[in-house]
Amino acid sequence: MQSIKEIINGPKISNYQGSEKTKNMIAEQIESRWGKAELKNFNPDTSVLPFSKWVSLGYRPKRGSRSLKSVTFIEQKDEKGNVIRKIPRTCHLFYYRQLEPLSKN
Repeated sequence: MQSIKEIINGPKISNYQGSEKTKNMIAEQIESRWGKAELKNFNPDTSVLPFSKWVSLGYRPKRGSRSLKSVTFIEQKDEKGNVIRKIPRTCHLFYYRQLEPLSKN
């Protein structure tokens, strides 16, 4: 199992597509919970991931942790491949400070 530090300093492991709006949305939530100084540790490619990804890496959110919320859009396409509409979907993400190793029971 990799340490949190190795995960954060490693290669990209999230599905983040580079949206500045999404990055700013998460950064505001991090700043409100942990302060402005914590933003220097924020990397949308490695430090904020969904529950299932953290579990696959051997970590889980601490009891009582509330997720950071983000929005992604799912494109609905017709049979020709043209986008008909975009459906908003809420994503629940967890920051590395909210984690603890999975217990080995």
